[in-house]
Amino acid sequence: MPQTIDRHALPRLIQRLEEVPAVALLGARQVGKTTLTFDAMREWAERHPDQPGPLYLDLQSERDRAKLAQPELYLADHLDRLVVLDEVHRAPGLFAVLRGLIDQARRHWNAQAGGAKSSRTGMYLLLGSASVDLLKQSGETLAGRISYLSLDPVNLLELPAAMKVDRLWLRGGFPDSLLAPGDAQSLRWRLDFIRTYLERDVAQFGPRISPQVLRSYWGMLAHSQGGLLNTANLARSLGVDNKTAASYLDLMEGLLLVRRLAPWHHNAGKRLTKSSKVYVRDSGLVHALLGIGDKETLLGHPVVGASWEGFAIENLIASASEGVQSFFYRSAGGAEVDLLMLHPSGQLWVIEIKRSLSPTVGRGFHSACQDLALRHPDMRKYVVYPGNESFALGDGVQAIALAQLMGKI
Repeated sequence: MPQTIDRHALPRLIQRLEEVPAVALLGARQVGKTTLTFDAMREWAERHPDQPGPLYLDLQSERDRAKLAQPELYLADHLDRLVVLDEVHRAPGLFAVLRGLIDQARRHWNAQAGGAKSSRTGMYLLLGSASVDLLKQSGETLAGRISYLSLDPVNLLELPAAMKVDRLWLRGGFPDSLLAPGDAQSLRWRLDFIRTYLERDVAQFGPRISPQVLRSYWGMLAHSQGGLLNTANLARSLGVDNKTAASYLDLMEGLLLVRRLAPWHHNAGKRLTKSSKVYVRDSGLVHALLGIGDKETLLGHPVVGASWEGFAIENLIASASEGVQSFFYRSAGGAEVDLLMLHPSGQLWVIEIKRSLSPTVGRGFHSACQDLALRHPDMRKYVVYPGNESFALGDGVQAIALAQLMGKI
């Protein structure tokens, strides 16, 4: 069994580093950011033999933090190399320093180029586990100098050929969980991951929250996987006010553990659902939160359909091209679609997700397509199912395997 996974994000990361002075690589803890980064550092060194090798600084390390006691002086000595700053959210004051150093380096390189604009890029690679904080901190100071790239858990297109889809669905896409020697070890890793997040990591990014309360909250989201967000019900169950319950969701979303899928809102004249759907993003964490340790238990659990739906949605969003927007559709009249993907060209993909080898679509799907076609005549209609073949279902609807559709987006 392979012990590493070839992440498709590597070429995109290298490309971004070739285009801009700073790249922020965002992803949940243990998703593989550091492994990907070391692969990128090796490739960058091979591509740029004229530069000193990349420099890696881990801001969890006291020794590396000490080097940055006076960051402008230290980093000014390394303007000719790629500098990696891991756990960069621990030092928010760095962003203003980086802005000055990037501008200083640009002026120097432009002068060396005889006044022409220099093409030199790839100065800083910033790694962070909390998207909201990192985006806010960097966006305020590095606008026009930074590009953002998300690293999600392993998706279906990255799955080693010897592994089955159901293994990824059951265990989720965190590499250590996926590659564990058995289901029991995988579940233990995920339970430890959850506990570590609750007891240590959450305190770094938000106000002091009881791990027990947040564990209950996370579990409620798993039980209602793919359900409409009802903050009042969550608050009532936890014994907190609505504002506090909403802040918990903001925190979980900012830590890249939960996704709010927005409702479609472009059809004037239709009474559409205004609440978001909420998903625990990694299917393996859904199962761990619910105490599901093997496939047989999963197949007999009430969450099985919602778990498969969330798994498919995460994989499709992870593989989508840049600029694709994702929604769901639900009207008061019963029209409903699991996932809409709006491409920058205006083409709309209407996607229903079924866990059946003989998938069918109901009246709600066809009604939604009729509503949507009024404003989006350039439409593709798909039903994702667990089989391997693609075939027509009639009325322009195509049944398709998840991996096949991921390859088309």
